[in-house]
Amino acid sequence: MRYGLFFGDSITYGEYDGVFGGWVDILKRYALQKYNEGSNELILFNLGIGGETTEGLVARMPHEMKARNSTDGNIIFIGYGANDLASKDGIQLVSPEKFRINIENAIQNAKQYSSDIYLVSILPVSESIDSKVSPTGKVRTNEDVLIYNQILKDIANESSLSYIDFHSAFLQDKEILLSQDGVHPNEKGYGIMAEIAIPIIEKYL
Repeated sequence: MRYGLFFGDSITYGEYDGVFGGWVDILKRYALQKYNEGSNELILFNLGIGGETTEGLVARMPHEMKARNSTDGNIIFIGYGANDLASKDGIQLVSPEKFRINIENAIQNAKQYSSDIYLVSILPVSESIDSKVSPTGKVRTNEDVLIYNQILKDIANESSLSYIDFHSAFLQDKEILLSQDGVHPNEKGYGIMAEIAIPIIEKYL
């Protein structure tokens, strides 16, 4: 029995999707439906926490991995940045430099349990909220999304990891794939993410 562990924020958790529960939950149901006697069983854990940054990831990942380590193998997904890059009172919650350090630390921890590690891109934000102060006092820009995604791409290349590019899939149609808050996907957006990720999951089924 192999485990798939999805670390992330509210977009991993599936916030704003009252129909399917988000892309990870779609994958979870898919893996359960595919399992039958004699095939590989893959159990997926949605470890997304709304509002979390890579600071939280680094703090909890060692404990989460130890608690959910499968001796048959683990697949680890790391999806962060949408909160890290947000600014509040002119200061980013996690600077690009610190973001890189945190992701690298998380990868080193993950490598103790798995060689199958995927970095998940940050989604673009809607033009309606780009550079504007949200009700929670945070500001996000698509310029910063590109900067933080480049950090993830660079780390993936340097560490020979896979990079899941949801950003490109959303870019042209983001205004119809994002929910009203301009940050989280809607049901259609989460569905697109699941479609992209299913072939990855199938490799382990």
